[in-house]
Amino acid sequence: MSEVTIHPRPIGRTGAQKKNSMRGGRRPNYNIIHRNLLPVEVHPLPPLIPHNPLSLVSIALSYIISVLAPPKRKVYKGYFSSATSSIHITNHETQRALWEQGFFGRGSLSRSEPTWLETRKKEGVTAEENTDKRRRERRNFKIERAKVEQAGIEKDLTSSKYEERRPRQIPQIPRSVPNVENLKTNAHDMHGIDGILNSLLPRRDPTLPQFRPDATEKPSIIAIPSPKILDLKEEDGMLRENGHVNGSANGAIDGFEDWKKAMDRNGLPTPPSTSPPSETSQAEKFDRPVRKLQRQKTVRFSPTIEAREFDLSSPVISPIKAPGSSLAQENKTLQKVQQIDNAIKENNQEHLQISLEEAFFLTYSLGILEVHPSPSTDPEHSGEALPPSSLLSLFRRHSFFPPRSLSVASEPDDPFMLSYAAYHHFRSMGWVVRSGIKFGVDYLLYNRGPAFSHAEFAVIIIPSYSDPHWSDTEQQKKSMESKTRKSWWWLHGINRVQAQVLKSLVLCYVEVPPPSALKVERGAAADIGALFSKYTVRDVNVKRWTPNRSRD
Repeated sequence: MSEVTIHPRPIGRTGAQKKNSMRGGRRPNYNIIHRNLLPVEVHPLPPLIPHNPLSLVSIALSYIISVLAPPKRKVYKGYFSSATSSIHITNHETQRALWEQGFFGRGSLSRSEPTWLETRKKEGVTAEENTDKRRRERRNFKIERAKVEQAGIEKDLTSSKYEERRPRQIPQIPRSVPNVENLKTNAHDMHGIDGILNSLLPRRDPTLPQFRPDATEKPSIIAIPSPKILDLKEEDGMLRENGHVNGSANGAIDGFEDWKKAMDRNGLPTPPSTSPPSETSQAEKFDRPVRKLQRQKTVRFSPTIEAREFDLSSPVISPIKAPGSSLAQENKTLQKVQQIDNAIKENNQEHLQISLEEAFFLTYSLGILEVHPSPSTDPEHSGEALPPSSLLSLFRRHSFFPPRSLSVASEPDDPFMLSYAAYHHFRSMGWVVRSGIKFGVDYLLYNRGPAFSHAEFAVIIIPSYSDPHWSDTEQQKKSMESKTRKSWWWLHGINRVQAQVLKSLVLCYVEVPPPSALKVERGAAADIGALFSKYTVRDVNVKRWTPNRSRD
């Protein structure tokens, strides 16, 4: 087999691991949990020390013991499901062993790792329920935000209509006006100027003699205080501002006399306010909506928490003991918890689903898995394990959809033969091979596993028909071209998807042997190793070429 060395990129933490580290959460030690790369027990020999002859004795003794009393190899059990074309592992201990030692299979009720049973044992809500809760909160927040925005728009429209109905503002009168005599001189130029001038002059008492300035005197300027508010009227010798008497010509405060009389009668009452009306009063006057103050949160302890007390007689100072609790009650609580755990364990609804390639690798290559027919489909032979030769024929038929019947002869380019040749090739190189269906590829290659880092490479399997047998006739030639033809648009799309998820695309070409090379190997006693030795694998790493990064 010709191989191309693939150099992995530096390993980084996954998004879930970064989130846990940022939160300060304590995550399990994956280096200990996944210390075995495969579910195989290895018994290493003692080290050889050249200058110590006793090391040779220890090595020979260990070898003799392993030959005379070999360690028992643990064999796991699984059932073949024709409905899903996969192997089901129902035992919880077997599920954990296969996942922790090689990352085989996926949980039927979990995303990847079979964690349904552990999630059921935990108190509180599950991760899926938390996700659903966050989605509901996000949806409600968007609805409330839309309501607030709609209320703001309606408020703006109402305020604009009010501004249209509001009377025009009278411009403020300047603090000083020109000499009245000068204005009267040009009174004939303006119509109605006399009435304006008379309104500007202060009222005089008709009983008092009027003062007339001499003509020799220079004209003076009359200073009139400027009112602050717009509606300016003259009534009873006092200026009114928006219906409130602001004072007389000497600047008296509105309501001062009433306040003084009340002070004489009742002591010292609150003086009248000299500040302008508040926003609340103005809002009530113009019928504007007033914002209510938000209530502050108050924390109240429940009676059960307040009633708790420390058990100082205990050697441990920290535990808190509820009043009235006894040892018998605690034992009853522990028994109930154990009963619930046993009931959940007995009612484990999740199974580990293993693909055909993974099952054949565990059965044929490692010899640690026994595949039995499903009890529902074949109850008579459910206790008998299928041999690797029968599994090979069964898996080749179920690699098609719908599965082929026994009467149809197998072909050298069956999908299972090509996929298992590539799977065995990458597993033998030390990669953790997982399904890549969510990224549109056949396999994903992990350096150590999904618990440590993201996948480094995405693999697509392509059959190669370079043997002269596949081009003997024109019909075979066209048939092989239709199976291997791929457009540039397909390659560009696949490569772009992998670039977005930071994975390198690997095209795995599996060389298909001619049928004549496989005739001898057919039958129940076929040598599976010799059969797969006819297949060769070539790896081609595809990178996206960009002009600004690949100029040299």
